[in-house]
Amino acid sequence: MRFSNKPVWLLTACALLLGGCAGQHSPDEKYYLVSLNIKVPYWQAAAAGMARAAAEMHVNAELVGPDGYDPKAEQEEFRRIVKLKPSGILVSVADANLMAPDIDAAVDAGIPVITMDSDAPLSKRLTFIGTNNYEAGLMGGRLVTKLLNGKGNVVVLTMPGQANLDERLHGYQAAFDAAPGIKIVQVVDIQGKPQLAFDTVAAMLDKEPKKVDAFVCLEAIAGKEVAEVVNRAKADKIIVAMDTDQGTLEWIQKGAIAATVAQKPYTMAFTGLRMLDDLHHHPLSRLGANWAEDPFARIPRSLDTGVTIVDKGSVDLFMKARDTATSGKT
Repeated sequence: MRFSNKPVWLLTACALLLGGCAGQHSPDEKYYLVSLNIKVPYWQAAAAGMARAAAEMHVNAELVGPDGYDPKAEQEEFRRIVKLKPSGILVSVADANLMAPDIDAAVDAGIPVITMDSDAPLSKRLTFIGTNNYEAGLMGGRLVTKLLNGKGNVVVLTMPGQANLDERLHGYQAAFDAAPGIKIVQVVDIQGKPQLAFDTVAAMLDKEPKKVDAFVCLEAIAGKEVAEVVNRAKADKIIVAMDTDQGTLEWIQKGAIAATVAQKPYTMAFTGLRMLDDLHHHPLSRLGANWAEDPFARIPRSLDTGVTIVDKGSVDLFMKARDTATSGKT
């Protein structure tokens, strides 16, 4: 019998990179991604990433949750999924205080839970996969500073209290602190409602059109609403959006939106499902342990999937790459 002289750790790493033994997976395995606003393009891109990973591993995966922004409905859906005893759960947490006890209960019941996109850092979730939202805000803030040549009034559209959005706002504020000529004059709570974003900006431009020089959108749904209002008013305003809703991309092509800060939901869900699968087949000795403080933890405390700026010069290439990735043919 011939033995390899390669170190055991190297052989193990190679096996993990190759996805382990194909026969270890079972069609009975079922994974879920729980979120809200699941019909929006952002979450459809995540669903495509999850579906790709599931197809490669020959397991089942499903995106579930309310169509609108309803944290309580998301909590109820999460509880329903836990009762099904799935192989693992990805969850984007709208309200960390609301969801943390349910995440803890799922982990205590032996179900691996990974947060993605929006975290519940004080819960027993095993790791967080997504954007470093502070850095995303900092990137956006520096872009706005450049576009305004260091001087102007900014209105921010967001949903206060949602951790990922609050972190983005802190990033923008840090960028603007370095540019004393830029001031945030109003923070608008759009409450997850596109019409509210539209109506608020329309009233603002009708009443005091010269008060605002730039609009910053910290979530996906407001960008195209603001662009529509600004376009109708024929106003010269800078708009920096968030994420890559089709309408947002089209307004970038038209020149109404200067740029958007694009996250990677496809990557988040693809990576998250593969991590859950590994945790299912190679369980941690103590699922509910404080792995974040363990210097020899098998899982990272968090995984930053990064962001990129999409503007008029790059939007066509982005859309082509997106269409290829979500077609299921790659």
